[in-house]
Amino acid sequence: MKTIGLFYSTETTKTAKVAKKIQEALSDINFTVVPVENSWEKDFEAYDILIVGTSTWFDGELPNYWDELLPRIKSLNLKGKKVALFGLGDQTGYPDNFADGIGILAETFETAGVSIIGQTSSAGYQFNQSKAVRNHKFLGLILDIENQAGKTDERIKNWTQQLKKELL
Repeated sequence: MKTIGLFYSTETTKTAKVAKKIQEALSDINFTVVPVENSWEKDFEAYDILIVGTSTWFDGELPNYWDELLPRIKSLNLKGKKVALFGLGDQTGYPDNFADGIGILAETFETAGVSIIGQTSSAGYQFNQSKAVRNHKFLGLILDIENQAGKTDERIKNWTQQLKKELL
């Protein structure tokens, strides 16, 4: 049985609310919640599959706790592990770096040898550019609670169903 760790900031309100909804949608799968603020190298190495969430701050930046972890993650050997990413962004307020945090995390984890799973369509969003897009797809679940709150639950439902298929 593959082990799954769900990493997100328990201290950022919107990301934590999304993570709780993801937990509910994946309630039939056994996983461990790991507060990213307290994570160390061994935490990322302990799981076969990582579900990782973040918001994007300001002009495409990661929250501080991720900034501290990025150099450590890059130095890990996570070869063979899978990472599913979810993140929040504001496509109206920051259309030139919408949800860049997910792109930064994807690049960091890929440097450590993981495979990114859970990519989603970028259709239905209005933005200029994003580090979270590759080959016209998002590198995970992207939510814009500020401008498209009404689509959040459906997007989470679709993504978690997709993840279940990718994890089997």
